[in-house]
Amino acid sequence: MTAPRLNSTQSLPATPETDERGFGAGSSSGQIRTASLMGARFADVSESDAVGLVVDAAVAGRGYWTITANLDHLRRYTQDPQARELMDSADMVVADGTPLIWASRLAGVPLSERIAGSNMIWSICEAASRRDASVFLLGGDLGVAQRAARVLVARYPALRIVGTSCPPLGFERDENEMNRIERHLLESAPQIVFVGLGFPKQDLLIRRLRRSLPNASFTGVGISFSFIAGDVTRAPAWTHTLGLEWAHRLLKEPRRLLRRYVVQGMPFALRLFTAGAWHRVTGGEGRWGWNGVPPDSPESGEQL
Repeated sequence: MTAPRLNSTQSLPATPETDERGFGAGSSSGQIRTASLMGARFADVSESDAVGLVVDAAVAGRGYWTITANLDHLRRYTQDPQARELMDSADMVVADGTPLIWASRLAGVPLSERIAGSNMIWSICEAASRRDASVFLLGGDLGVAQRAARVLVARYPALRIVGTSCPPLGFERDENEMNRIERHLLESAPQIVFVGLGFPKQDLLIRRLRRSLPNASFTGVGISFSFIAGDVTRAPAWTHTLGLEWAHRLLKEPRRLLRRYVVQGMPFALRLFTAGAWHRVTGGEGRWGWNGVPPDSPESGEQL
């Protein structure tokens, strides 16, 4: 589906403001302080920081790749070379999971906040509507992206969604289908692309599409289109605070999520917390610690 929404208002210019950590318009991934958790680098940013980086890059045509990583991403990172290569290649990886925030605090490298992809998509679309940046929704079950697009445009009437696509099951093994997706995106020429296919599938596709659309800003958002369309109910807010969002989803989809959350997730969470606490006690360097700390930051003189 290609249905441009024309913005009759003037787009707002990017502002050069930055905060005390050096984030703001024009920031690059090299300017972001990150915290290493088991070797994976997570950006120490607020949601507004992250949204600014994504939209600024889109408007400037710099090209950007954001991964919203949860506990399962990190588990895969430690076990799967392909997942590790994908996360290490992204311009920004944000912590989309309360256990990751807890682990960073246990390790003495506290990340600013959890940044959920399912929240970030709304914030990016709001900013895109003000900056007149075009958007494409790629992924989800048949028709979900189109329904999500209608909801987003209803919320932000100035938002320009220039296309949606829901690839069929097994598309990644069909070169003709992969080429069709690339052509659709090239014809639509979006500045921001949300890909909702789950990790690592969505990020493997992003890596390929970036060769065709090097100036676009890509963000993987998992199941977010289904949340927006109302096909899947999000967990109550209190479960996010307590780190129990996974329990709500497990009750909704036990067959699909039992292995990921209970068999794999729980043992890995225990390992993660133990490793974080051990780092805090021993102060050893390696797979944990701050990266790219500004020279005037108090942490710059600490032994990690």
